[in-house]
Amino acid sequence: MARTDTVAAKPKSASKSQLEKDIKFEFYAPLAKSVRIGGDFNKWNPSKTVLEKKSDGRWITTLSLKGGRYEYRYQVDGNWENDQRQVKLVPNAYGSWNCVLEVQ
Repeated sequence: MARTDTVAAKPKSASKSQLEKDIKFEFYAPLAKSVRIGGDFNKWNPSKTVLEKKSDGRWITTLSLKGGRYEYRYQVDGNWENDQRQVKLVPNAYGSWNCVLEVQ
């Protein structure tokens, strides 16, 4: 069930570190009360990365990440969910799948 697309990465401005990129994370959940993200970039602590709800039901955040490979999942009202976009997936130790993001 592996998917091949990656989350979009946009280079940061020249005044910021050339080793980091702004990565936009987005999840559509108009009825959700909270959406967070946990992954390698925040030690799988979704409390550290809370997404902001937009009026159209999308939840969005942007993280500055260094180049590398990251696994992540969204936490929607306390339930772990995978990215709704087509991304690469890998099995995890809990019998489900983690999303994979490669920042170059």
